[in-house]
Amino acid sequence: MRKEVIVGASVATVATVVVAGVLLARWKKRDERRWRQTQRILRRFARDCATPVPKLWHVAFDLVSDMQTSLSDQSQTDFVMLPSYTSSLPNGNEEGLYYGVNLREDNFLLLSARLRGKHEPITDLQREEVDIPTEVISGSLKELFDFIALKLAVFISTKTKTDPIAPKGKLGFTVSFPLLEGPAAAATSKNVIRWKSFSVNDAVGKELAHEVNEALGKHGIDLRVSALVDATLGDLAGGRYYNRESVAAVTLGLATNAVYVESAQLSPNAGESKLGEMVIDMQWGNFNTPHLPITEFDTALDSESSNPGCRMFEKLIGGIYLGEVVRRVLLKMARETAIFGESVPAKLKTPYTLRSPDMAAMHQDTSENRDAVHEKLLEVFGIGYTSPAVREVVAEICDVVAERGARLAGACIVGIMKKRGRINDKKSLVIIEGGLYEHYRVFRNYLHSSVWEMLGSELSDNVLIEHSHGGSGVGAIFVAAAHSQCEEDDAISLSFVAAAAATTVDDDDDMDDRKFMAAAGTLNDDDEPSEWKDDDHTETASWRGDHVDSTAETTDQSDEDDE
Repeated sequence: MRKEVIVGASVATVATVVVAGVLLARWKKRDERRWRQTQRILRRFARDCATPVPKLWHVAFDLVSDMQTSLSDQSQTDFVMLPSYTSSLPNGNEEGLYYGVNLREDNFLLLSARLRGKHEPITDLQREEVDIPTEVISGSLKELFDFIALKLAVFISTKTKTDPIAPKGKLGFTVSFPLLEGPAAAATSKNVIRWKSFSVNDAVGKELAHEVNEALGKHGIDLRVSALVDATLGDLAGGRYYNRESVAAVTLGLATNAVYVESAQLSPNAGESKLGEMVIDMQWGNFNTPHLPITEFDTALDSESSNPGCRMFEKLIGGIYLGEVVRRVLLKMARETAIFGESVPAKLKTPYTLRSPDMAAMHQDTSENRDAVHEKLLEVFGIGYTSPAVREVVAEICDVVAERGARLAGACIVGIMKKRGRINDKKSLVIIEGGLYEHYRVFRNYLHSSVWEMLGSELSDNVLIEHSHGGSGVGAIFVAAAHSQCEEDDAISLSFVAAAAATTVDDDDDMDDRKFMAAAGTLNDDDEPSEWKDDDHTETASWRGDHVDSTAETTDQSDEDDE
């Protein structure tokens, strides 16, 4: 009997081992099948996001075409660029202590700094970030500007020395547009500025300046604002102070935008400005072309966004969207291949939880086991254990998304230079501001390499890229300096014309001095300068890089007005 029991137990044990072996083999095959599917999703995503040089040139030429159409007839295109008539650019000789305000989504920067002319670096820079209370954000414009003026008065009294402000000094006021997307969307939509519903470079910017000036006067601040302008224009102003060849500026942060200097002869309704140049606010987030590498994840993101079908370029390169695309790819893998286990992590289902700084940390992790990837997956999505192979997949997805966005930005920078005819024989400096460029090293490298690959080792020397001077928000200082210098130039011009009028117009003449000056074309209706003046000083941009040997055919038509 005992022998039979032993035999039976042995048979049962063998059967259990056999069953376990079968199950283990099945699980192994299932895991291998799932892993192959994970790799297929990754390869297809990388293929759909690919940006070879020919595609980049298609994107650049399409941008040039849309730019030309927008300048000639805005009714014929959805890509509408906005000429800026209210702002001038520095000439590098500005001196003095200036103040600035950079208004952002739920906070603003207060700044003061001293310029010493002759393209000397900015000094004595002071800055303070102030959060805007919820009740002020959801209140009226008057309440918002009154709050800013109150904080500015305190800032001036505590951050500066004696007698800091000259009579009727200038205050630069720039606005950084946030996105109506992500967790902060509900609060942002209640903002009194009505973000992205107007351009701060047109007449609305001047109307808002009137509200700001009233608030400044109420608090006894002897500073005045000419207009509220886009922060990207402030970055261009900073670039122009240091280098006359600064012809464009790009913001690469949560949102994105670009501005560039255009010949006023090519600008719509240029009026009195036709003899000079003006800044064009490209609003390039609205750019779209069939050559953009859009994937199923981008299409789904767009359809679920607050502005379906709009701002497609921004949705490929804007910082808030980069992490969201990565999250969507990971979510598909989690559902179809169980890359993070049998159940889908709950936080992985929440849109806009992965920020671009977290994405950059995972992407730029060079440790052997991708420790930063493990930490961020746990911190952001609550995902515990992951194998080194899974972490490598996550890093590769980040790489694909970052490379696509950076190379598309580089292609459009080349497109701007192409439009201005400044590739073959003129050196141009492009100023870039924003966290993606400043803090995301791999993103920055991909952007530079795309320009090198498109232009080749020789022509790429003519497109120099440099980080903005002084960091975020400092463009407001250079806007203030440019407006002050412009006002002084206007005063000199008006004095000269008035003296000429005194010698040629009798006292009893019906035309008074102001009418005479207006007739002479030296005074505009809005008392703004009709053109910008540049000095003859130039300097070479400090940034240079190694070049990738590649050639591309380019045919530029240089504008005579660039000189």
